[in-house]
Amino acid sequence: MGGQGAERRDILRYIGIASVAATFPGFRQWAFACSCHATADSPSLAASQASKEPYKPLFFSPEQFHLVEQLAETIIPADETPGAKQAGVAEFIDFMLANRVSVSAPYDTQSTEDLLRQGSEAQEQFVTGLAWINARCKLEFSHRFLDCSSEQQNSFLEELAYKAKFKPTTEQGREFFQLLRDYAVVGYYTTKIGLESLGYPGLRTVWPTMPGCTHPNDPEHAHLQEPSPARS
Repeated sequence: MGGQGAERRDILRYIGIASVAATFPGFRQWAFACSCHATADSPSLAASQASKEPYKPLFFSPEQFHLVEQLAETIIPADETPGAKQAGVAEFIDFMLANRVSVSAPYDTQSTEDLLRQGSEAQEQFVTGLAWINARCKLEFSHRFLDCSSEQQNSFLEELAYKAKFKPTTEQGREFFQLLRDYAVVGYYTTKIGLESLGYPGLRTVWPTMPGCTHPNDPEHAHLQEPSPARS
């Protein structure tokens, strides 16, 4: 679906959110664009080893996971660049929900309790939203979403995505679609695939490979010296 990209000014916020998931070893495809280079005992190597095995959802049922995977791919399809499925967006969404991480939490949220509450609300919204999509598709097409044709899937989601195609009875679905889109965009544009799709020149010239920390033996930077004052 067109018009589902991210503003460049949002990318730094997305990177901050996605760093929560960066060390999870169970991902099959999703990989944080800013991960450090793999070492013999690093989480990134564990992730590459885990990629040999099928991803096991932490929050979704297998059927829900496949539905989210297809929905995300419809939102960010493969064209001249890889789409959401190849980037592992569904894995990212599943991980974030399992850990009750909300991608829509306001900047002024202060307490851990508030953040976890918002994450729990997102879990409920996904469960009810996915059920709503299947129920609505059965009503309109006599099939669950995954059993509909590509044309039916696209036209159905366009009614949730574009104001000109809104229907009076789809408000619940529109709210869920926006939440799903938020998670999909964060998951996609924090991968190298997503950043490259934006045409970010640093990935091609300045950073042909994503740089890691230059102080691997001092991860907390406790022993760095203060920079020398500039001479006038």
